[in-house]
Amino acid sequence: MSWREPVLVFDIETIPDLDGGRRIMGLDGMNDAEVWSAMRSMRLAERGNDFMPGHLQRVVAISVALRQGDSFKCWSIGDESAEEGELIQRFYDGIDKYRPIIVSWNGGGFDLPVLHYRGLLHDVVAPRYWDTGHFDREAKWDNYLGRYQFRHTDLMDVLAMYSGRQNAPLNEIAILLGFPGKLGMDGSKVFDAYRDGDLAGIRAYCETDVLNTWLVYLRFERMRGRLSPEQHQAEEARVREFLDGADGAHWSEFSAAWTN
Repeated sequence: MSWREPVLVFDIETIPDLDGGRRIMGLDGMNDAEVWSAMRSMRLAERGNDFMPGHLQRVVAISVALRQGDSFKCWSIGDESAEEGELIQRFYDGIDKYRPIIVSWNGGGFDLPVLHYRGLLHDVVAPRYWDTGHFDREAKWDNYLGRYQFRHTDLMDVLAMYSGRQNAPLNEIAILLGFPGKLGMDGSKVFDAYRDGDLAGIRAYCETDVLNTWLVYLRFERMRGRLSPEQHQAEEARVREFLDGADGAHWSEFSAAWTN
C-alpha cells in the first residue's frame, strides 16, 4: 500500500536557554552555572518548579519519522554540530517540501510554541506552516494552526477531547499498548546529558519518542477506520523492517522491548 499522503511525526528536546536568561535578567558577567542558578531560583519562586517557559527553551534536537509512498524512516535533523536555527529551519523546510500531516504528542502545548519563539529568534522562514489561506486558498480549511483540524494531529490533545483534564503521558500510553515507551532517559535528564556532552544520547532518546508516537498514531488511525486490520499490520511490519535495518543500540533496544 502506498501511503495516501506524507505523514511527519516530530519531537523536540530542549535545555534552558542560558544566554537568553542572561540577557533578560541582566546577568552579564556571570558564568553559565551562576545564570542557571538565578534562572532556576526565579522560576521556582514564581511557579514552584524549574521548568523554563517556551521562549527560554533552547532546542538541541529535533527528530522526525516520515511515512511517504512506500517508505518509512526515522532520524534526527542535522548533525550534532548543527546550530539551533539550522535545526528549526530544516524542520520547516521539510513541511514546505512535503506538506505532510504532522503528528505529535503535546506538540500544540509545548513543541510548536517553542519552535515559534525560537524561530523568531533565529529569523526562520516557514510560509507553508503559517499559511491559513494567503498563499493557498485550500489552507483556509486545512492548515497546521487549526486546533480541531488534523493537518497537525496532537494525539495527546485529541485523545483527551481537547479538555486538558485527561491528558496522558506518552510513555504510559505506549506501554499500555505494548510499545517500548521511554528507554534509559526522560525529559528531566536531558539538560544533565547535554552538560555531560551526550548529544548523541539525547538524539537517540528523541528518536525513540518519535517512533513510540508513530506506533500510537497507527493505532489511532485504525480506531478512526482509516486503516484496515491488514493495513495496520502491514504498517507495524514496516516499522519492524526499519528497526531490523537501522544502526544504533537504541533501535536494537527498542526492537527487543516491543512486545505486542
